[in-house]
Amino acid sequence: MQTMTVGEVKSHFSEALNLVQKGEDIVISFGKRKEKVAVLVPFSRYAQKQERTLGLLAGKATCVIKDGFTLTDDELLAS
Repeated sequence: MQTMTVGEVKSHFSEALNLVQKGEDIVISFGKRKEKVAVLVPFSRYAQKQERTLGLLAGKATCVIKDGFTLTDDELLAS
């Protein structure tokens, strides 16, 4: 995994994309403190759906979230 600042990504974007195409992750840092804010990953890895286990309820319950489901921050905090 390689780390690049926003400026480095802007000036070497093609090189960054070549590294990502080869399967490498690139962490993007920002600001004076070089805070890590994003990661470029190969699309094939991003597109894979990862199944989440339900912990104690594994094999006993299921959860389906329909397309278009929305929940505001206020609704989440109120529940």
